[in-house]
Amino acid sequence: MVEHLQRYGVISSMKVAEVMETIDRALFVPDGALAYADSPMAIGYNATISAPHMHATCLQLLEQNLQPGMHALDVGSGTGYLTACFAIMVGPQGRAVGVEHIPELVASSIKNIEKSAAAPLLKEGSLSVHAGDGRQGWPECAPYDAIHVGAAAPEIPQALLDQLKPGGRMVIPVGNMFQDLKVVDKNMDGSISIRSETSVRYVPLTSRDAQLRGD
Repeated sequence: MVEHLQRYGVISSMKVAEVMETIDRALFVPDGALAYADSPMAIGYNATISAPHMHATCLQLLEQNLQPGMHALDVGSGTGYLTACFAIMVGPQGRAVGVEHIPELVASSIKNIEKSAAAPLLKEGSLSVHAGDGRQGWPECAPYDAIHVGAAAPEIPQALLDQLKPGGRMVIPVGNMFQDLKVVDKNMDGSISIRSETSVRYVPLTSRDAQLRGD
């Protein structure tokens, strides 16, 4: 899978290739699924795990903000796959936090992580996954060098901008029918720069009840 993404130019970073080889996607997808196919997959509760090329893209966009010792937040952490990748990159001195509003997904993501190379980081506490409304971030471990949002928001939530460290970067899909993956940089003076990376299609960032209803 990683070689395929490298061959097609999706992964140019050795560090990203390494972390995606370290965290085995097969441990995070439903049983019987084609774990390494380059497509998104339903994981229940109207949620999905992104395609490997999207994970690779987000990891590369955030790579400079996932250095050892840094703090990373994964909003809508789902299966826990990307949160585990973040944890490996920031290491035991860093902090990787996943927030997911479906409690059953939180429980299964912790089981997935326990089977993966990120298990020791979960045990030591530098990696954690919490049930909560990711639109509010996770203030307890803020500010964050890196924030990834795994669902599309109509606009960028203010709470997430507030929890982004000066010098930090957030990657978030924005839009309703038509969505762009936005790269949001907080400059050292606190001002915000935003650019569009690519057109994407994500499930909506919404309330737990709306998601379970499939709105």
